[in-house]
Amino acid sequence: MMPSSNTIVPLNGYGHPDTTRDVDAFSLCQQGLRMIPTFQFLHTNGYRAQRFGCPLLVPQATGETCDHPQFLKGKGCHKDPNWEAGGRMRVTLDRSGPLYQAISRQRAACERIKSQAKESGIERPEVRNRHSVTHLNTLIYLLINVRALLFAKSINKGLL
Repeated sequence: MMPSSNTIVPLNGYGHPDTTRDVDAFSLCQQGLRMIPTFQFLHTNGYRAQRFGCPLLVPQATGETCDHPQFLKGKGCHKDPNWEAGGRMRVTLDRSGPLYQAISRQRAACERIKSQAKESGIERPEVRNRHSVTHLNTLIYLLINVRALLFAKSINKGLL
């Protein structure tokens, strides 16, 4: 069974520094301590978020100190990650694993083929029945493979 396309989405921090997480997606603070979940809320971007608070201050102050700027203000650090199932999966996914790498390569190959078909002006078939679409797709793949073989032969000829 092929994993859904969400499983191969690259991690994008949207300009924020990487957050270190525990295996169950709980955030770790700057000192490597497991942050404490406090409450959930609807994020302005439309997903359910979980607020995590400073483990040195939540639920009550431990007396330890930290050099984080928010701790010095008395608030402590906090994180508000996407707490939907898909959001947690994206941040806990092992992107260095062989399954992820294999699927990522397959996706990249599919995107290259789609790009080549679009460049050739054949990405949207103007036929109506399933058999015609199947035949047209076969011709598209043959054309792309012939181009790839010609390219490889030209590289080999240049090396010899």
